Amino acid sequence: MNRYVWVCILLSGCMVGPDYKRPDAPISPEFKEIDGWTIARPADDMDKGAWWSVYRDPELDRLERMVEVSNQTVKVAEAQYRNATALVAQAQAGLFPVVATSPTATRSSGRSGGGNSGGGGATATTYSLSGTVTWDLDVWGRIRRQIESNTAAAQVSAADLANAKLSAQATLAIDYFDLRAEDALAQLLQETVDNYRRALSITQNQYRAGTTSSIDYVTALAQLQTAEAQLAAVGLQRQQYEHAIAVLTGHAPAELTIAPAPLATEVPVLPPGLPAQLLQRRPDIAAAERAMQQQNALIGVQIAGYYPAISLSALGEYAGNPLSKLFSTANRIWSLGATATQTVFNGGLTAANVSAARATYDAAVAAYRQTVLTGLQQVEDALSNLRILETQAKAQAIAVNSTARAVSATMNAYRAGTVPYTSVITEQTQLLANKQTALAIQQSRLVASVSLIQALGGGWTATDLPEVRR
Repeated sequence: MNRYVWVCILLSGCMVGPDYKRPDAPISPEFKEIDGWTIARPADDMDKGAWWSVYRDPELDRLERMVEVSNQTVKVAEAQYRNATALVAQAQAGLFPVVATSPTATRSSGRSGGGNSGGGGATATTYSLSGTVTWDLDVWGRIRRQIESNTAAAQVSAADLANAKLSAQATLAIDYFDLRAEDALAQLLQETVDNYRRALSITQNQYRAGTTSSIDYVTALAQLQTAEAQLAAVGLQRQQYEHAIAVLTGHAPAELTIAPAPLATEVPVLPPGLPAQLLQRRPDIAAAERAMQQQNALIGVQIAGYYPAISLSALGEYAGNPLSKLFSTANRIWSLGATATQTVFNGGLTAANVSAARATYDAAVAAYRQTVLTGLQQVEDALSNLRILETQAKAQAIAVNSTARAVSATMNAYRAGTVPYTSVITEQTQLLANKQTALAIQQSRLVASVSLIQALGGGWTATDLPEVRR
């Protein structure tokens, strides 16, 4: 055994296996969609609290805060994190000796004399107290590498917990805006029904005056009834969104009722920053990065299989009678020992374990880089969606205004008897379709803004990861 090995044994400071260094990630210098894109914000910018507060909706804020407390998926992730931290403590216990004691008391009797004459018996009690100490020395760092791996795994679990919260919160926000879009659609259809009733009254008056045929009245009535049927159908989808929100907040669907309210008119979003910031701002990327260190440390655990396992043991025992003299020097027994176990041949098992650990680490590296690429894609997608939808919303607003003027002009012409009622129907139908499209665009913009915030990590950073003591 050379001098280096003896130094390792004496200091117990050697750790075989590669030290962790985070591999490079595929990061572009900037986001492609930033050029020519402006961020829509409320007047006083974003609150410095929970990410959803940027929408300035008290009901959304109330619902979002229930997620962390009551969402069952988040509770599963939280329990998994506590389990991961317990595994760190289990690994840390391997650095310390194991001490065990075993007190005993033995009552025995003996017979004196011989033959058939009988004899007296004597009884005696023997007491003993033994203790053992065993200590597996972490000479090659196997236990410390396992602690390093478990610590990284606990941080993976913490990042997974943050990601579960973010996912549930983002899903709730999307469902909430979808629900509010249904509220806005119901309001739009109710206004349309009211307008169609007034139009029906006009055709009825025209028919009674003899200026038009009954066909105009029947056509207007059919149009009104169609709109009323559309209005009735809105409640179906809204209830499903409300039920989904209830489950996300940890409630049975019957326990949560959300009163109708308008859809938000502003579309605030988080500033995207720089692509490299995603490495710190997304919990899934942080989890993938921590998983690399977890697997890297396990390479060292397997490499330690090439080296002997060294352990110390000690035994101490007191045995005697009576109990008051048990701990006298004459009754003491002790021993010390050291063992070293070296695997001579195992059919290449150790080498296979090391190769498997390296392959698992390589897979973790690839998974990390793919997670980064996916994050970049999601941000770019959300940015492009917001940019294009903003342009579409402006164009659609112009179309709504133009069609509204066309409806008014056509209705006046119908009253004057210069155009048939079918012209009015055509413009009214187009106006409703344009308004529904404008509503759908606004809904999509809000959903895209939530997607961007989620893609940027929702305000979370890797500094929020707990420092699990090694």
